[in-house]
Amino acid sequence: MATTSSAKRRRLRELLARRDRVLAVLHPPTAALARIMEQAGCEAGFVGTSAVVGGYTGLADVGTASMTECVQIGKWIAAAVDFPVILDGDTGHGGTMAVRRLVRECIDAGLAGVRIDDQPIEGKRRTQSAGVQVVPLEHAIARYRAAVDMRNEMDPSFVVMAQCYARDATNGGLEACIERLAAYERDAGVDWVQFESPHAVDEIKRARAAVKGTLSFMRGKLPKYLSAEEHLALGVNVAWYPGFTHHVIWAALWDFMREFDKRGIAAWEDFQAAHAKAPYPIPDVPAAGEGGEKQAELERRYFTDKP
Repeated sequence: MATTSSAKRRRLRELLARRDRVLAVLHPPTAALARIMEQAGCEAGFVGTSAVVGGYTGLADVGTASMTECVQIGKWIAAAVDFPVILDGDTGHGGTMAVRRLVRECIDAGLAGVRIDDQPIEGKRRTQSAGVQVVPLEHAIARYRAAVDMRNEMDPSFVVMAQCYARDATNGGLEACIERLAAYERDAGVDWVQFESPHAVDEIKRARAAVKGTLSFMRGKLPKYLSAEEHLALGVNVAWYPGFTHHVIWAALWDFMREFDKRGIAAWEDFQAAHAKAPYPIPDVPAAGEGGEKQAELERRYFTDKP
């Protein structure tokens, strides 16, 4: 793509600093689908271990995906689009040196940022699962400091995000969560903190008061996702909506496959007719990329006797 990795990282920082409009973060399920999202106006993507990496591997989000697998998938997606892509770094995939390697590999892969959790690596659980725990505060801060230091050594524009699971943790609670969000920003120097499981809007307000910089929140135990306007009213300029894309794809594919099972090729013909006047984009490799046009150009260059 035309946009360099450094430019994407700077763009992510610009988006995080924007105050008049909410940045909606969504999952790009694959590199090809990321191109469709980009054409539709997507500004930033998050490669989650559960739905995106799990969509490739079929593995559950219980610490089974390796760092190299996650980074490889993130690299493919980041290379396909001009918008910044953030990788789910889980627990950092190990101790201090593993966290440093994770950040280095992310930067080398062209990713714009990484999100690292404060769960223990031995008992890493999927978000909103029962039995979640958090590592001791000093261990979490060390984890994030290692990520920030590696970032500063390689590319200060790379974004480090801390996700706090303390609200529902068996060894946590609301007070611990608020304390940790502030500490991750203040003592570890991360660029962005995320409240994993708010139970009420008032809890988000408390987190907002404790955090000076970028704060976002997952839906957690809220009764519904909050709108962009509701985010801005809380002083939060990032909306975490990653899973929407998967549910839309799953539903569309399920509906089509059921029709195809019943009616065969007629289901496909009806689908084409329904979209004839409103065609959807095809996520081909762009002309400037390593696709068919480039292949034809190289064949003319390499296999012709004429200059």
